[in-house]
Amino acid sequence: MPKQKITGSFVALITPFNKDGSVDFAAFKSLLAFQEQHGTKAVLVMGSTGETSMLSPEEKKKIIVETAKMKSAKMPIFYGCTGNNTEATIANVRFAKDNGGDGAILAAPAYICAPEADIERFFLGVADATDLPLGIYNNPPRVKSDLHWDHLIRIFKHPNYVVHKESTARVGQVAQVLAAKPDVSVMCCDSPNLGLVVPTMSLGGHGTANMTGNIAPAELATISTPWASYTEAESFRREYLRLLPLLHFTYSVINPVAVKSLMKALGMPAGDLRKPLTGLDAETLGKGLRIIGELGLDKAYGYKLKALSAVAA
Repeated sequence: MPKQKITGSFVALITPFNKDGSVDFAAFKSLLAFQEQHGTKAVLVMGSTGETSMLSPEEKKKIIVETAKMKSAKMPIFYGCTGNNTEATIANVRFAKDNGGDGAILAAPAYICAPEADIERFFLGVADATDLPLGIYNNPPRVKSDLHWDHLIRIFKHPNYVVHKESTARVGQVAQVLAAKPDVSVMCCDSPNLGLVVPTMSLGGHGTANMTGNIAPAELATISTPWASYTEAESFRREYLRLLPLLHFTYSVINPVAVKSLMKALGMPAGDLRKPLTGLDAETLGKGLRIIGELGLDKAYGYKLKALSAVAA
C-alpha cells in the first residue's frame, strides 16, 4: 500500500450524541461535510477529543462501520484504535481496515505506564500485523509513557507509519525527528500551552493534528499549511496570532469539554458530553461566545451567536 502522506489540518473530531446519549450518525455526516468544505485534509474519529475512552466496544465498531461509509477521496478518515494491550489494538486496527478505514492513530495503552522500550515494541508489533497506514500520538499527559526521539526515529523506519503527532512541550524533540527526515508527516498538537505549533511549522513540520478545527476549520487549515515560501509563513503568523484567544479557550479545561460545549452553544450538532464529564458553566461559556464574536467566526460560519445572548450574559 503506498504511503498516505498528509499535510495540513488533521482535525480530531468530536463524537456527537443524541439527546438520549446514543451516537448521532446524522450529525457525524454533517460534521464531516463541514470539515471537508473548509479545507481540512484528514480527520481522526475516536481520538481523545472524541471521548473514545467512554465509548463501548460495540459503539466503537458501529462508529467505524457507519462513518467509513461517509468518507470521500478528498478527506481520509483515521480512527483511534488503541486497545488496552497489543492484541486488542491489533484487533481494532484490523477491524478498521476491514470496514473501510483509511488509517489508524495509536497512543500507548493508558493506565499501565509501561516502560518506553515496551511501548516501542508495542508500536512495531501492531505495525507488523497490518498494512493499514498508522500514526503515533506521543501524549504523555494522557498515558504517562513518553517516547524519546530515538524511539520515534526507529519506529518511523517501519513502512506502515505515516503520521506523527507530538504532544509534549519539547521543541528539541520535534527538531530531532524532523532532522532525521523520516518518511512520515510530522505534526503537533494545537495547544498554545504546549507551544509547539510555531517551532514545528518553522522547522518544516507538515501540519497540526488539532481539535480547535472543530470550530474554526478554515483558520486551522491556514495555520497548518506547510511553509513553502514567505507567503505561507506570513499567513501563518497573521492567523495564529489572531486565533490565540480561541486556542487558549479550547485548551482552558480538559479536552474536549470546552470545544464540545462551545459547539453545542453555537448550534452545531454536537450533543452533550458523556458523564462524568459535564459542559461549561454559563459564565465560562459566555467568554467563549464573546471570542467567537470578536473573531467574526459567527459570520464566517453562520453560527447562531445572537440567539445565545442569554447564555453569554
